[in-house]
Amino acid sequence: QVQLVESGGGSVQAGGALSLSCAASGYTNSPHCMGWFRQAPGKEREGVAVINIDRSTTYADSVRGRFSISRDNDKNTLYLQMNSLQPEDTATYYCAANVVCQPAGAWYGDALTQWGQGTLVTVSS
Repeated sequence: QVQLVESGGGSVQAGGALSLSCAASGYTNSPHCMGWFRQAPGKEREGVAVINIDRSTTYADSVRGRFSISRDNDKNTLYLQMNSLQPEDTATYYCAANVVCQPAGAWYGDALTQWGQGTLVTVSS
């Protein structure tokens, strides 16, 4: 059974940094495309960043230049380094595996995507 377990959330002041990790287990092969999504209170879940197995990356406009996604295929671990955090980054962050990542740049979760349980990130002003 596949499982994704996030860690590293917490509270930070605006301008601060946090690092998230996601440990993947139960996969026979490393998922082709993995990513981070987030959901703020009262809002829909949105994509933050994705990374392919070749380590090519795509970022949402709102985080580009501040966040960095990476993966260690040997350790089956996904990371998200978040710098210059702002109050609008406050959300529950979800790790996802087998994200649909299209060559044109569109990416989203579908019925085959696996999700972690989420980790809360709170940024105070």
